[in-house]
Amino acid sequence: MSYIYETHLHTCIASACGHSEPEEYIPFYKKLGYSGLFVTEHFFNGNTCIPDTLPWEERVNRFCLAYERAKAEGDKQDFAVFFGWECRFDGDEFLVYGLDKEWLLAHPEVLTWDHITHLEKIHQYGGLVVQAHPFRERDYLSRVDLHPYQCDAFEVANAGNPSYQDRLAYRYAVAHNIPMTAGSDIHLVNHTETGEFYGVAFDEPLRSAQDYVRRIRENKSHTLHVPGKLLTLTPDSPSTLPVYLFDEQNKEHFIADVNTIL
Repeated sequence: MSYIYETHLHTCIASACGHSEPEEYIPFYKKLGYSGLFVTEHFFNGNTCIPDTLPWEERVNRFCLAYERAKAEGDKQDFAVFFGWECRFDGDEFLVYGLDKEWLLAHPEVLTWDHITHLEKIHQYGGLVVQAHPFRERDYLSRVDLHPYQCDAFEVANAGNPSYQDRLAYRYAVAHNIPMTAGSDIHLVNHTETGEFYGVAFDEPLRSAQDYVRRIRENKSHTLHVPGKLLTLTPDSPSTLPVYLFDEQNKEHFIADVNTIL
């Protein structure tokens, strides 16, 4: 038996781009055969709808409300719900797992951290950092930034991306032995850009968000719940945006030919 989990989900409670209420996702994903989901709202340095004029405690309380409501509904329907979030650095977005509301309340300085400090601090407290949709191209983005040293894994399949962008991320992760995840990046029940719903699958159910962190880091016990034809090593369209690779010191390097790193 396979246990499938949605890893990238937004609601209308804390994400400005979210359209659905937290409770709506539970019966929807149960009907699809999923075993659970992560609520990953846009954080305060991303596309949030939480006012930045509020005191930190109130901001965090409002931010966590979507997870708390989804969790309450999940408990009623015997469906696992876990907490995470999606933060942003200059257009680059990262999914964070394994930390909780109490951690956020205790660390208002999180908004001052750069990529490196962010990863170090998240690791210090037992969390996981995943670069979301690494090869994404949008009209609001001017470049593609790759951060293999600033994260633990790449989200190589995102249902908000055209397939060639996911294949580029997949090829890069395979070439550099980077753990991989997949998620729908869903903002509205029953709708994604591709019409597909992705996730991460395991042979045994997840016990907690920390259990997810451990399994992804080990990079042994999970598979990607995506259409079989999506992720291949077949050469595909190159990125139409300039690509920059960030090294271990967080220094950027322009990549003139993407194929040289795939």
